[in-house]
Amino acid sequence: MEDYDSSKTRETNDKIKHYISSSLKGLNEQSRNYIKDIVILINKEIGINKIVSLLLFGSQQVDSENTVVSDCDLLFIFKNRVSNRHIKEIERYFLALEIKHGFKEPTSKLFREVLGVIQQSTGMFVSHFLTKQKFWEQAIFYKIFRVNRFFSALFAPRNIVLGNVIQNSTLLFGEDLRNTIRPKIKITIREIFRSTVMNLFISFFALLIAPRKELNSIKYQLEAIKWSLKASNYYCYEDSESLDKIVERFISFEIPKQKVKAERFYSKFLELRKNPINDLKFMVFSPIRILRIHVKAIIFRKLTKRKASQKSFLPTDQVVDQRSFPLTY
Repeated sequence: MEDYDSSKTRETNDKIKHYISSSLKGLNEQSRNYIKDIVILINKEIGINKIVSLLLFGSQQVDSENTVVSDCDLLFIFKNRVSNRHIKEIERYFLALEIKHGFKEPTSKLFREVLGVIQQSTGMFVSHFLTKQKFWEQAIFYKIFRVNRFFSALFAPRNIVLGNVIQNSTLLFGEDLRNTIRPKIKITIREIFRSTVMNLFISFFALLIAPRKELNSIKYQLEAIKWSLKASNYYCYEDSESLDKIVERFISFEIPKQKVKAERFYSKFLELRKNPINDLKFMVFSPIRILRIHVKAIIFRKLTKRKASQKSFLPTDQVVDQRSFPLTY
């Protein structure tokens, strides 16, 4: 009977691995090989049948956004009975896999500890997130992304991040649990203030470590700008468009005199994502641009809310289509 049960389990696990492999066809080879190795690891340590849901989110889904600074964001949602000890045990092996597949660069112990504080606090440049079904369904942010509880409570735009994951993700395996937390996501101005503080913190941190070339500070600066754009875009539109589209939107928010500067900055930003080098001039101006991105988002949201309230007092035949509403200020 025991042999039959173990044989049945192996058969089930093989089917799951085959199913996940078949879901990876649209991804690049680097991401496919990374995910396959992770699945093999999880199957060996705790059993792949313990996965309730597996989501891929972020830039690896979009060819135009998949650059050398992109990581491969995977969210594993395990059954509640999987122990914290098991999750911590398998997480120890993930770092080696990230280095093996080029999603993380090997660094000295000292620098790894310094960068680890930032990564643990923000979830930046982490290519895997392991959580339990109950934490996902309760939308407990720090438990889902395994980040610092204090930092995330004060600074993380939690609802914006979760909203982006729901809209900009691919189900690779298991149950689709994305809609279970949708009603819990409320976007307020507090979210955009948190995003401003967090991304400015990351931006200034990047400037602080800029003299040490081996730390690749430009990657942190680029992530701070990307996260600012993504969060602010979601605050404005509650959608998850490509970076190119979001950049177009924020350039259009600028007054004519400022558009040339904005176009120059964003062009450099997209170029550096493809070929990251420590451009000090770009990095110095980044905090100002990050602040400007969030201010523009707040103004846009206020204007659209005001326009919506004005519509409600107009006769039906005088209501203006929102798609043709110009942003003028």
